[in-house]
Amino acid sequence: MKADPKGVLTGSHYLDGDHACCEGALAAGCRFVAGYPITPSTEVVERFSARIPRVGGIFIQMEDELSSSIAILGASWAGVKSMTVTSGPGFSLMMEHIGLAVMLETPCVYVDVQRGGPSTGLPTLPSQADMMQARWGSHGDYEVIAISPSSPQECFDMTIDAFNLSEQYRTPVFLMMDECVGHMTEKVVIPPADKIEVTPRRYTKLPPGKYLPYKPDRDLVPPIVKAGDGYRFHVTGLTHNEKGYPVMSADCQETLVHRLVDKIRVNAKKIIRYEEEKINGADVIVVSYGITARVAQQAIELARKDGVKVGSLRLVVVWPFPEKRIRELAGKTKAFVVPEMNYGQIVFEVERCAAGRAATFLVPHGGGTTHNPEDIYKKIMEAAG
Repeated sequence: MKADPKGVLTGSHYLDGDHACCEGALAAGCRFVAGYPITPSTEVVERFSARIPRVGGIFIQMEDELSSSIAILGASWAGVKSMTVTSGPGFSLMMEHIGLAVMLETPCVYVDVQRGGPSTGLPTLPSQADMMQARWGSHGDYEVIAISPSSPQECFDMTIDAFNLSEQYRTPVFLMMDECVGHMTEKVVIPPADKIEVTPRRYTKLPPGKYLPYKPDRDLVPPIVKAGDGYRFHVTGLTHNEKGYPVMSADCQETLVHRLVDKIRVNAKKIIRYEEEKINGADVIVVSYGITARVAQQAIELARKDGVKVGSLRLVVVWPFPEKRIRELAGKTKAFVVPEMNYGQIVFEVERCAAGRAATFLVPHGGGTTHNPEDIYKKIMEAAG
């Protein structure tokens, strides 16, 4: 096992997705994790707790998911890159603090290794039914960034991406894994630290007397400070002005929340990522994400052997949603087929953006296992007419 002087692994390893996620967090500079054991995510923090002494960070097992989700906000304001890890039931409990993280503009990462629900559901079996909760789970108006890996290698790479995006836009970022990706073991290549792009925290360059904690730069994101550096600042979940002090007015609400939404929407083109294959001239386009994208590939190949022109669009960043691209494709294809390990979530976004110009077909699956590729194949053939 090779490691650089700071204790971060390098080279080729065989890791499951949970362990790769941990290594990605370490490589991104995460030095604080608070969590509470919950399958199928526990392996992330188990590995972190074992590895953290080598990199000089802290892992703390909190009494529950609520305390975990608030502890990482405090750690972030103390100047440390922070993360928590959970699954569906814990994710539900964290929603209040996710809204607070959005309002305080706190850079941090939430990892959700999805399992079957509702409620306690299927603790050790897969699902993709938390995707809309990631987008709309907390109250109020806000935008989020959510990434969906489909392999252990991507769990490593995209955990780094999640931290980089959280720092760039001063916002919580979600890594939406699923049990299959979290527990599958594959080769993971970890580059040397000097080959990994890590976004530093956006600290202000202004002196204490001139700094306003919520005065944004041109990209609508304000620079940050950390406790103990001599700056006097106030943060609150209440509607607040650029000084951070509560202002209970409609005008302040409009100024603040509009910016919170726009700092993601205006920069969406820079954030959105997807992978396309054989899109041009396709009669049917399969839109998928996470482990389902891998399962769908077999169905796509079967349909192609039968002469159907099938393209693939894999969502890497699910939120913000690639609305513009779906609208463009809707005018060029006959139908979209959307397989999901749920009974319909992202399919409604595809249907909304298609706006009737292309048919939209859901291939639902309640979780517990992945899709049978044959079911996706049948829906492709139906869509092709």
